[in-house]
Amino acid sequence: MSDDLASRLREKGLRLTPQRELILRAVEELRHATPDEVLVHVRAQASSVNASTVYRTLEVLEELGLVRHTHLSDRAPTYHSTLEHEHVHVVCRRCHSVRSYDPDLVAPLVAALGEDGFSVDVGHLAVFGTCADCAASSSRSPGIRETGRRGQPT
Repeated sequence: MSDDLASRLREKGLRLTPQRELILRAVEELRHATPDEVLVHVRAQASSVNASTVYRTLEVLEELGLVRHTHLSDRAPTYHSTLEHEHVHVVCRRCHSVRSYDPDLVAPLVAALGEDGFSVDVGHLAVFGTCADCAASSSRSPGIRETGRRGQPT
C-alpha cells in the first residue's frame, strides 16, 4: 500500500510521511476505528503522533480515496479502508458490535430509491438494532414486571 499511498500523495503535491503511513496501516489493521482508536494504535509505535495529526491525516486519506468514514455512533466518525469490499454496517445498540454485510442485502432498497432518482452511498449506510446475542441474553434474563397504579406487580 505504501507505493499506492505515495503516488496518490504526490498527485496532490503531498509527500509520504511515516505518520501518514502509520495512520493508514492502523485503519487497515483496526478495520473500523474512530480517530481516537487510531491514535492509541499509532502511539503504540510512535508516541510523538498527536490527535490533530491523526484527524488531518484521516481527512487527507479520505480525499485520496484510501479510507472512508461512516457514523456508527453519535460520537466521532468511524473509518475503514477502501481495500475492503464495499459493505453495509450493522450496529448493535446494546453491545456496540459492528458487522459488515454485502451490499446485495440492501439491493432492493437501493434499486427502489434509484428508481426515484436517489443514489445511495452504500458504504456510508449503517443500520442500528439489536444483535442476536443481545436479544437472546435479554430474553433469558428476568424482565421488569409491569406495575399497576400503586406500583404493585400486575
